[in-house]
Amino acid sequence: MNSTVTTPDVIEADAVIIGAGPVGLFQVFELGLLEIKAHVIDSLGAVGGQCVELYPDKPIYDIPAVPSCTGQELTDNLLKQIEPFDPTFHLGQEVTKVERRGDGRFDVETSVGTRFITKTIFIAAGVGSFQARTIKVDGIEVFEGTQVHYKVKDPAQFEGKNLVICGGGDSALDWALNFVGKAESVVLLHRREEFRAAPASVAKMKALCDEYEMQLIIGQATGFETKDGKLSELKVTGQDGVTRRVPLDMLLVFFGLSPKLGPIAEWGLDIERRQLKVMNTEKFETNVPGIFAVGDINTYPGKKKLILSGFHEAALAAFGAAPYIFPDKKIHMQYTTTSPKLHKVLGVETPVFD
Repeated sequence: MNSTVTTPDVIEADAVIIGAGPVGLFQVFELGLLEIKAHVIDSLGAVGGQCVELYPDKPIYDIPAVPSCTGQELTDNLLKQIEPFDPTFHLGQEVTKVERRGDGRFDVETSVGTRFITKTIFIAAGVGSFQARTIKVDGIEVFEGTQVHYKVKDPAQFEGKNLVICGGGDSALDWALNFVGKAESVVLLHRREEFRAAPASVAKMKALCDEYEMQLIIGQATGFETKDGKLSELKVTGQDGVTRRVPLDMLLVFFGLSPKLGPIAEWGLDIERRQLKVMNTEKFETNVPGIFAVGDINTYPGKKKLILSGFHEAALAAFGAAPYIFPDKKIHMQYTTTSPKLHKVLGVETPVFD
């Protein structure tokens, strides 16, 4: 795999994919089968998108023929699958400019000055550029990365610690349940009695509270105390208006993501509720010919935000883009099981049957 590339020269490309999450990676594969090489751009410093950035160890159960895998395992397998196509990754940079050229191609530029001239663009940017919603307690931001965390990269660093976990969704509940028995103590803090998490997780959490294995507090963080320059207590104001102090070593905050389309909103694309409208479900092309939208960032009647759906969209988008790249070539549907041509592209031997 090629690593991050930043060059002052203009890169001429057949396809530029914006977003290196699972759907963006599978878009590389589907384009590769049609002998279209892709450049992949992502604002994050590593591939995998949200499922690696936020939930690397969380199991996924709805990938066909894979009973269970983590976000990191899914990403690793997709990277292995696209190895034959040798995509070039441009990581840690955001696309800031997309403009149609006189010759029908697009000028694309990133935040670090990487420039492309490309025939097609595939936007697989998930919810767009995203950031975790922060906890609104004045001054607590100085502890971010040391004692205040918005994601779990290394679960081991929280073991044996007194944890306060904020939130009422799946992430908050999943990590609270995960750390019971591993952390010294687990306190779940949520602003109301109702939860957005899976009912089974909520039931399990309440059962653990009944067994005094963890604690649930209904209220909001309103301040904090320090000792020797470290965060030592969180001030929590309950529904009764009383403010209590909760000792802690680490604060984990899972308030969800704040999605931003960012520069995508300025590219002349039809947008509906911060998502890109596609003209039809035959090829998932936007209102701008040559620009396709796949995965969670697109919308159309019946859209379901599933990785599975994104994979399907990537396949059809690749066929939809082929005429822009090979205008004089008839594209035939072929199967990886039986096609000697695809076997050659994939670098595998065609099986011989007696």
